[in-house]
Amino acid sequence: MNILLMEDDPVLSDILLDFLREEWSVDYAYDSKEVYKHLENTQYDLFIFDINVMGKNGVQLLKELREFSDNTPTIFITAYRDTKHLQAAFDAGAHDYIKKPFELEELHARILSIKRVFNIETQENVFISENIIFSPLKKIVLINKQEVSLTAKDTLLLSYFTKNKARLISNEELVQNIWNFDSLPSDATLRSHIRTLREIIGKDKIITIRGEGYMYE
Repeated sequence: MNILLMEDDPVLSDILLDFLREEWSVDYAYDSKEVYKHLENTQYDLFIFDINVMGKNGVQLLKELREFSDNTPTIFITAYRDTKHLQAAFDAGAHDYIKKPFELEELHARILSIKRVFNIETQENVFISENIIFSPLKKIVLINKQEVSLTAKDTLLLSYFTKNKARLISNEELVQNIWNFDSLPSDATLRSHIRTLREIIGKDKIITIRGEGYMYE
């Protein structure tokens, strides 16, 4: 499971990173600007955001991400204890909320709960077919045990498809979940990435639904 942690307290962030990295892959962001930098190249299974950080706060950040169709499950951690901030967090699209100070085991339990609810897979490799295996963390596809390297964007696209199997995915949804908001691709660029993936994993795996988008089968 890939987690993105945003926390501007250096002591707490070090403690959380040491704890979380014992079990999961975790990237760290000091503020919202760093969150967006990570989102350019990585797709996450879970966000853990502090509310009160420098610049754009966690609630504002999540609200903005939700407006761009990023539905990544999110846990807020905060020193706020009033219901006003709690309500704002859930209104912005949070799935859980933990108040400081907290026990690390409590955070662990909440993460496992999110994992169960959203059926988040922790297995690194994804089996595309009998002889094709996709490794998102290594950014490769194994075809008959021969490695084919993927670009960062192709890795994110293939990850998104495999996590949304047999569901119609519009061009807009792909763009909003894979690309940074300041560098949105043209339709031709998106088609080029899709063509590359088809050449690697097979043309029959990603189906074009004319006028609507794509479906991974």
